Amino acid sequence: MRHYLPIGVYYIILLFFAVAFLIPIVVMLATSLKSNELQVMNDMASIRAFWAPHPSLANYWSVLSGQGMGSTPWVRFLFNTVVIVGSIVALGVLVNSMAAFALARLRFPGRAFLVSFVVALIIIPFEGLAVPLLLMVNRFGWFDSYYVQIIPFIAHPFSIYLFYQFFNKIPKELNEAARVDGASWWQIYRKLIIPLSHPVIATVAILQSLEYWNSFLWPLMVTQGPEVRPLSVAMSTFFGQPPRNWGDVMAFAFLTSLPLLIVYFIFQRWFIQSIVQSGLKG
Repeated sequence: MRHYLPIGVYYIILLFFAVAFLIPIVVMLATSLKSNELQVMNDMASIRAFWAPHPSLANYWSVLSGQGMGSTPWVRFLFNTVVIVGSIVALGVLVNSMAAFALARLRFPGRAFLVSFVVALIIIPFEGLAVPLLLMVNRFGWFDSYYVQIIPFIAHPFSIYLFYQFFNKIPKELNEAARVDGASWWQIYRKLIIPLSHPVIATVAILQSLEYWNSFLWPLMVTQGPEVRPLSVAMSTFFGQPPRNWGDVMAFAFLTSLPLLIVYFIFQRWFIQSIVQSGLKG
């Protein structure tokens, strides 16, 4: 016989994990609002780390104006990150969904091998490909540019696999009916499959945004100056410059996290609505 815990226990467990995830965010926000560095250090080891008695926006002004970052404002790094991540996500959704559509709907020699090859690529760590990829893009003259941070990551094996699994769940009878009516494969993809695929598109967009917003190793390897560097590398550079002002560091970290949190909650709501509204009817 199965024994189920009372519903109150589940709420307590969920509340515990919610508090555990929120504690660093609350400390980060409170510290960013303290303009006195001595106060920050004294409060860090006590309960006073969770609030700012006299909140100030001085740290945010320092970050936004570029003080301590070679006079490069935070907005410049935000622009670079939005261009890079937005391009990867937008082009990635198109390219990866088209590749998955071909694997899921078309029949051609070697299709099963290609599916297995895509799955195999998922388990290969990027660190094993970083140096060969660096040598390759350097020969193209892409070093220290947007191209080198976007083009190598448009095709994404895990995203292809997610699209492939989702497309396989869509009844193939819809394809056959469309083909009988004279629709081409491109029309089936654009007018039939994509409108039914909002949930997986939202999922891929969220996962790729999280992955490349926080990408650090590759941008550090291929960029030299602040002109095309994203927020992740700028954060590391800002953190390592003496004297270290923890109020500024926390303000930079909070500003860096805020756009991604906003985008995530927007996509999360749309994702849930898409699941409810885009069910297939027999």
